[in-house]
This record gives sequence, C-alpha cells and structure tokens, in this order.
Amino acid sequence: MDTWIPALLNLLALPEYSLGTVFIVSFISATLLPMGSEPVVFGLVQLNPALFWPVVLVATTGNTLGGAVSWWMGFGAHRVAERYKKNSLDLKALDWLRRLGPKACLLAWLPLVGDPLCSVAGWLKLPFWPCVAYMAIGKFLRYTVMTIALIGLASLW
Repeated sequence: MDTWIPALLNLLALPEYSLGTVFIVSFISATLLPMGSEPVVFGLVQLNPALFWPVVLVATTGNTLGGAVSWWMGFGAHRVAERYKKNSLDLKALDWLRRLGPKACLLAWLPLVGDPLCSVAGWLKLPFWPCVAYMAIGKFLRYTVMTIALIGLASLW
C-alpha cells in the first residue's frame, strides 16, 4: 500500500515535472487556500541537492506571484465593498498596516497571517510593485533559511 509514495516522489523529482510542481504548489500555497509548499521544496532538494538554488528561486517566484494575486483579490474586494458601503473600516490592524505601508509585506511569509496580509495590502490600495518586491524578499529569505535548516536537520538523522 505504501509503494505509491516512492513512485510519486520519483515522478515529482523528474526534471520535466519537479520545478513545475514546486512553482504550482508554491503559487497555490500563497493564496488563501490552506496549503504549504515547504514539504515539496524540501522533498525535491532532498531528492536532488543540485537543484537547491533553482528550487528556492522557483518557489520564491511562485509564492510571490501567488501573493500578488492575493493583493489583486483584496484590491478588487475593496472596490466592490466601496460600492455598497460608504464608511471605511477603522480597525487597529488596518491602521498599523496602513502606517507600515508596503514594508509590511515582508511578513507575507508568516504562516496563517501572511497570505491574508497580501489581500489586506491590496484592500488598502498599498502600491502594488513595492508590495510585490517586499513579498519576494521575505519569501526568498524564508525558503533559503528553511531549506538550509531542514537539510541540516535531515543530515543529523
């Protein structure tokens, strides 16, 4: 029964699928869907250590583009909400995010709050390209540190 797991891992590690799989999973995991890309990133690097930097860069790109989609979803939601409601929300978190501006998107890598943060940045109409740039920096650092740490832990076993 467990023989399908190695077969699936071998399939995903094939050069023609591996980076595409990382991109798709990283992209989807950056939206509001509950999914994590770390197992795919770590698994591929474990299967093929020579792909460390390509995997980190592809995961960063996919995750950043997914965050950009979340930004646009928040922007669109705000535009729709403005049509039906004339007064804006005055929550402390929104005020904090508004004050911090696009730099808040550095935190887009955080579990649970990172993906909605991108949507709220769009909702607040924070500048798109600076938000994307900060998302990319945060996500790149996360994937780099996380993958190096997981490789180090795996080598201890």
